[in-house]
Amino acid sequence: MEDILVVLPQTGGSHKAGFRLVYSNTKGDIRLDGVFNVISYDVVPKIQSTLLDSDFKIVIADESHFMKNGQAKRTIASLPVLQKAKYAVLLSGTPALSRPIELFPQLQALYPTVYKNVNEYGNRYCKGGFFGMFQGASNHEELHNLMKATVMIRRLKKDVLSQLPVKRRQQVFLDLSEKDVKHVRPIFQELETLKIKIESADSKEMIDSLKFTQKNLITKLYTDSAVAKTPAVLDFLGTIIEADCKFLIFAHHQPLIDAIEQYLVKKKVKCIRIDGQTPVTTRQTLVTDFQNKDDIKAAVLSIKSGGYGLTLTAASTVIFAELSWTPGDIIQAEDRAHRIGQVSSVNVYYLLSHGTIDDFIWGAVQGKLENLGQMLDGQEKTLDVSQIDSRPSPSKQQKTLDGFLKRCSTSTEDQPSTKHPRF
Repeated sequence: MEDILVVLPQTGGSHKAGFRLVYSNTKGDIRLDGVFNVISYDVVPKIQSTLLDSDFKIVIADESHFMKNGQAKRTIASLPVLQKAKYAVLLSGTPALSRPIELFPQLQALYPTVYKNVNEYGNRYCKGGFFGMFQGASNHEELHNLMKATVMIRRLKKDVLSQLPVKRRQQVFLDLSEKDVKHVRPIFQELETLKIKIESADSKEMIDSLKFTQKNLITKLYTDSAVAKTPAVLDFLGTIIEADCKFLIFAHHQPLIDAIEQYLVKKKVKCIRIDGQTPVTTRQTLVTDFQNKDDIKAAVLSIKSGGYGLTLTAASTVIFAELSWTPGDIIQAEDRAHRIGQVSSVNVYYLLSHGTIDDFIWGAVQGKLENLGQMLDGQEKTLDVSQIDSRPSPSKQQKTLDGFLKRCSTSTEDQPSTKHPRF
């Protein structure tokens, strides 16, 4: 164990017996003299010169999708370290979270003589683009075959975890009151008007200006939809509480996360909460409590911060109060429960509402997944939904929820795995 050196960004982390800890925020040079040196991506820019002066035989980049942004400091600092190593291994369940351009820095790290020009790659595999922005997808089969021939070893969860219980997804359509959606409906009307203006605009400057306004409106729609859905989400949550099972509930916006936590506290349901403001040093303690204490029934999680690197297999029910625009975030979040250690079938519920941003996001996510599936698997992927469950909110028609109470931990039919590969 003394051969393992762990570099932390700042003091305050817990000390594991036998591990040696050093901190990147202390004065003086850091000596990377461990046989195994464990370093977070955020530390790499601070000690890049030390890393480059060291002759590592092998460098492993776990969760390599954290290098998806070629302009990020962590990516710029990590690439030379990986390229210098005699052997480099990139590991990721979701190497691209949203679009194929996110693969390029990882491909460049592994095989820079082939993947050396981002513009050539973008024009060929990302539908071209403008101003260096490659947001699309093209020539799926060619890129899939090229990656398989050069750097990609593709292992699906069903291949390596054949004994893992199945995962079943359901859409649950919540019925919102007129009062809930009155602030959302005008935004849709503005977006329709903008769409007509964009189609009839006769200059690039005008189109760019209108699209900027459109983007801001969609952001507002995303935020206001979370507010509109809150009462119905809490009604549904009341049904989950009655089922008396452990569950994970994900959301994106802080007001909705706050409302969920406050509702659970009001109902005297013990829970943990992990979001962007939760200190890294306390997250594992919260996870351990959730896993080991029967009286802690809920984990309230942000999709971004609570959707990665956590094992929460004590729950087999996963609820999305909101969707993310990034399909990889959704799949990663689902798999906090659907991973090694899970003994029950995992039921995933997407709480959707017509007349909100959900009408946009679900289609966008499916489209992105289809493109990524073609790139990584050679075939289209989707968020396979086994059943569409459409119901009014529980307070309006309680009878329709009786079946759900029985389904909280029931076994389900097999679902295709949607976990992405490792490089």
